[in-house]
Amino acid sequence: MSSLGASGGWLLELGKFAAYLTVPAAVTFAIATDSKTTLYKLMGFRSYVVYPPEGPRPPSLEELREMAPEIRQKSNSQ
Repeated sequence: MSSLGASGGWLLELGKFAAYLTVPAAVTFAIATDSKTTLYKLMGFRSYVVYPPEGPRPPSLEELREMAPEIRQKSNSQ
């Protein structure tokens, strides 16, 4: 091994342990303190859900009641 193997092993492990603790804590703190803007900025990098354009809406109940006699006439004539 290199010089990190014998003399720097514990120092390297201490650095990794500190990184494992500080990175999640710092990210959690950054999101939790200003949650709305930070979270929306993080989520805005990529849009995961892309909805298709909205199609025509179905007729309302009143429009269906007005169309009912026409539909009955068409069905009776066939």
